[in-house]
Amino acid sequence: MAPRPYWKGYLKLSLVSCPIALHTATSGGERIAFRQINKQTGNRLRQQLVDEVTREPVESADKGRGYEYAKGAFIPVEDEELDAIAIESNHTIEIDTFVPHAQIDERYFDASYYVTPNDEVGQDAFVVIRDAMRGKGMVALGRVVLAKRERVIMLQPWDKGLMGTTLRYAYEVRNAKDYFDEIADIKVPGEMLKLAEHILDTKKDDFDPATFVDHYEEAVVKMLQKKQAGVVVPKASGAPVVAKNVINLMDALRRSVESGKTSKPAAERPAAKLAKKSRKPIEGQREMLLPIAGKKKDAAKEVAKPAARRKAS
Repeated sequence: MAPRPYWKGYLKLSLVSCPIALHTATSGGERIAFRQINKQTGNRLRQQLVDEVTREPVESADKGRGYEYAKGAFIPVEDEELDAIAIESNHTIEIDTFVPHAQIDERYFDASYYVTPNDEVGQDAFVVIRDAMRGKGMVALGRVVLAKRERVIMLQPWDKGLMGTTLRYAYEVRNAKDYFDEIADIKVPGEMLKLAEHILDTKKDDFDPATFVDHYEEAVVKMLQKKQAGVVVPKASGAPVVAKNVINLMDALRRSVESGKTSKPAAERPAAKLAKKSRKPIEGQREMLLPIAGKKKDAAKEVAKPAARRKAS
């Protein structure tokens, strides 16, 4: 059974429409998270709002919002005022145009959603729209209101459904020239470039996210397992990391090529070795790590699924 949809409405192309549902395609909820606690008592901490000037506690009923137009000067804004100018949602994604996918700058990609038909009656129309896009190699652009804000959404065929990706507005994307203009224009010698290209070829492989392991997450789980078992865990020494300078770039490239000859390229390694290195696909990674001695179910839940995020509220 599919998870509960994040949004329900209609997909419309000219006079053709069908009921659809949006489901969030990604989730960070399975990561280890922490609460703020009192070191003396071990109890959880609760934050209290205080007036920045008077330092007096503020009750929830007196909490409002304001826009800071100058240092310490605010324009009060009421919720009702924001509601009055909010874009009214008609729960419809109307396709405005079709564009080549390659023309869309990846910096504009924001959140991804799985788009599915939400009623058996409209499945034929859904499939027609999906297959028409697939045959043309184009993606659709439309608009949708999510959390009271109108967003541009890109739709593309994905397996048996559609993938919807909200796009950032132009003012949300920073100009790359502000960061790259000071990089010097250097003419790379041909021999040096060929050595670098050779190293790239030896490391060429197919993209497989199952080989990516969140080593930090693994280390956090193991550390929590040890602490729960009463084992003292080491603390960071705080020693600064000293960067190693490359004295001769050409020499470093040659040594890299020589070291690459002693090992097979990733593409030539047996699949079993890659699987062993990656241990388990991402989907099962947490199940492999979480069990802790004791009451298996409760202990795993206690360590693996705290409700708050690392940036404790």
